[in-house]
Amino acid sequence: MKRPARVRALFALAVIAVSVFVAVTVPVRLGLDLRGGTQIVLETRSTETLEADAEATDRTLEVLRGRVDALGVAEPTIVRSGDQRIIVELPGVQDPRKAADVLGRTAQLSVHPVKGPGTADATKLPQGERVLPDESGERLHLGKAALSGQDVKSAESRFDPQSGAGWHVTVDFEDGQGWARLTGEAACHPAGDPQRRVAIVLDDKIISSPQVDPSVACGAGITGGSTQITGSFTSDEAKELALLVHGGALPVPVETVEQRTVGPTLGAEAIRASAWAAVVGTALTALFVLVVYRLMGLLAIVALLCYGLISYAGLAALGATLTLPGLAGFVLAIGMAVDANVLVFERAREEYAKRNRPSGRSALTAGFKGAFSAIADSNVTTLIAAALLFVLASGPVKGFGVTLGIGVLASMISALIITRVLAEFAVARRWVHRRPAVTGLASVGRVRAYLTRRDPQLMRRPRRWLAVSAVVLAVAAAGIFVRGLNFGVEFTGGRLIEYSTEQTVDPDRARAALADAGFPQAVVQSSGDSGLTVRTEELTNEEAVKVEETVAEVGGGAEKVRDELIGPSLGDELRRNALIALGLALTAQLLYLAVRFRWMFGTGAVAALAHDVVILTGIFAWLGKPVDGVFLAALLTVIGYSVNDSVVVFDRIRELWRKDAKAPLAQVTNQAILQTVPRTVNTGIGVIFILAALALLGGDSLTDFALALLIGMVVGTYSSVLTASPLAIELDARTGGGKRSPRTAPRKPTPRTERTTTEV
Repeated sequence: MKRPARVRALFALAVIAVSVFVAVTVPVRLGLDLRGGTQIVLETRSTETLEADAEATDRTLEVLRGRVDALGVAEPTIVRSGDQRIIVELPGVQDPRKAADVLGRTAQLSVHPVKGPGTADATKLPQGERVLPDESGERLHLGKAALSGQDVKSAESRFDPQSGAGWHVTVDFEDGQGWARLTGEAACHPAGDPQRRVAIVLDDKIISSPQVDPSVACGAGITGGSTQITGSFTSDEAKELALLVHGGALPVPVETVEQRTVGPTLGAEAIRASAWAAVVGTALTALFVLVVYRLMGLLAIVALLCYGLISYAGLAALGATLTLPGLAGFVLAIGMAVDANVLVFERAREEYAKRNRPSGRSALTAGFKGAFSAIADSNVTTLIAAALLFVLASGPVKGFGVTLGIGVLASMISALIITRVLAEFAVARRWVHRRPAVTGLASVGRVRAYLTRRDPQLMRRPRRWLAVSAVVLAVAAAGIFVRGLNFGVEFTGGRLIEYSTEQTVDPDRARAALADAGFPQAVVQSSGDSGLTVRTEELTNEEAVKVEETVAEVGGGAEKVRDELIGPSLGDELRRNALIALGLALTAQLLYLAVRFRWMFGTGAVAALAHDVVILTGIFAWLGKPVDGVFLAALLTVIGYSVNDSVVVFDRIRELWRKDAKAPLAQVTNQAILQTVPRTVNTGIGVIFILAALALLGGDSLTDFALALLIGMVVGTYSSVLTASPLAIELDARTGGGKRSPRTAPRKPTPRTERTTTEV
């Protein structure tokens, strides 16, 4: 074995060994959409005295961490996102009301002296003083705060049946002297005088204003820094108040801008459905590769299994969270990983057929060498899409970008190193050398043989293909203007709740019931066999309870399986970021292709990408399908997949043009398309198996995702061959390329005898 081969073998063994170790020892963290729970995104707001910058957000996060710990949730996650956002994940929490109330309230606790009845004009009070009603509604004039929530040492709810106080909250202050001074000044006033009272204010509301006990001497005050808050609390109210007070005051106010709740049943079904889709899709893809490429196909299957192992280990090592779209991306990447192997094997078949004394080993080496540039360029373009998803997207879609990026890198290692090590070892065996047909490389394949016989002149009239593309584009775009886009709640803001009902409910009946309950604008749709989705404007948690009760009444009982709340500001931001992501994706693709190829090829590829984006979006508009974050993930994946096809064709054009720089572009393009069609067909079939499995077995949550990818794959394959290439020919003709007579009919290549081996 030569030195480079030994190095590749050692590297492959090292990667596999490390991947096995990581996969066994480090578990992958599942997102809440797979294991169930609640995710709340909070955004800090600036006040007159404090800016909500990264430092203030970090201090707020620490206060919230104490509140989350007090909730008793197992394995919670709380992290800062950007300068002003905090993401809180609470596994297992199915009722977001309590969590949102506890986390979202500012809990600005302060203790004030009472200066008298609240008869003064509040607008003329000195700064820091105010007039607020007490527990009974009597208005009190409060002085400046003497203590704040930051002075709280602890707070605990207790029940005292003997004193008659019932449930109350005991508060211990850090500043015992400050508490003694405050109560000592109040004790100097006679009993019944409002100034003998001390007001404890929480969120601009007096929650307790007791009088200082007659036993407390004037000027001495209550020592020890401890007091009780009473107010006829129930058990839950006392516990919640203690939790808020003990959690401390937030440095800055926070607002809930996003809230997602997924039931454990939905998460388990998603995992099971995706697992079945992965097994069935991978099995069909493996069977197809095995039939087409025989021994090389078998080795590619082994490499694909290694690819799955490396991808899983990469997710675990990076601590990435595997979400539902991420899981779909992982399954999809299995099909896309086939592409690199197919590129190599098809190039090896070509090399085998060219040689007078063919050798499987030499053909394989030439195949890897010839396919490398196309594999590298196509994977870089997909990585660009993955990077944009990671940078610009949020939540589950960001997880999809991480999974896709890891999958692309793993596929390159799998195809260019592991497959090569296995294939070179196999073809070096004597029994394989004596039986070249078993390798799968000794035959050009049925598709290539058919194209060689027929030699179709696809680029004879490139404008005809452009006209067809223009018609399809116009029909699809009409759907955007006629039907409009059904933006998901992520882009519009509002609330989307999905229920599983005991009985099948007609959406019109549920819609009428919700209108009677005070929600006339609610949009109700069927979901699955016995489910309903209700989409409204932004609802409070109390209003959401009323919606659930109404659905349960008409459905004979209802269980909430999904709940998404998106604030209007966040919806605008997500929609804006989606447009930015698409614009940057197209620009990045153009720049990269312009550098790697001639500018006309880059322009043609980007125009084809824009063509694919409009057609896919238009079809979803005609079908009334939601345009949401998952659709965005599918759209950017289609961009990556479509440009892959264009890169493969352009890479072959570049190679052929180097051999004959004077050949008309139309002729070279036609020849390049015919030579790459076998790869396009075989890769497309492999991807279709995966997507069909996702669409049929992936459940309701993955159906639209798989549908978008299926449409995008078909449209992208067409446009990369019959839109990007004809457009490049026209641009070349209009900018001086006409000297090479690109519009003349492509000359048929000089016939040559190709050596093939009869298939067994």
